[in-house]
Amino acid sequence: ATTITIGSTPVVSASANSMTIRGEGSNQTSIQQGLAKAWAHIDGTGTINVEDSFNMSSVTDSSTGTYLPQIANDMNSGSYVATFACEIPSTATNNAQRIFSIVTGSYGLQFYENANPTDVDPVVTAVFGDLA
Repeated sequence: ATTITIGSTPVVSASANSMTIRGEGSNQTSIQQGLAKAWAHIDGTGTINVEDSFNMSSVTDSSTGTYLPQIANDMNSGSYVATFACEIPSTATNNAQRIFSIVTGSYGLQFYENANPTDVDPVVTAVFGDLA
């Protein structure tokens, strides 16, 4: 185990497969749990284009408004957190978005306008949890 101390305050503590950093007061935050394990910035209009990514092997354009990110190094289980946001077209009303089919190596994203799937740009997504 190793501890980094600034003044008399321990701020980082490390041991086998675990590293924490001191947060507010005496609270500790797990660095491994707090880091995104995968993310992507996608242009979802027309031919899909992954503009930048980390730990994503690809993103499939499954159909209008439906994107399937593929995680390069799988997650430990399907109980991770996947999140996404997108720029909503200025004329859009009655919008909905959902994440579906979460498994260790992929998940699905969908955006709807007035109950119809709609392509959007940009789509940004991130994954948090334990890698396999």
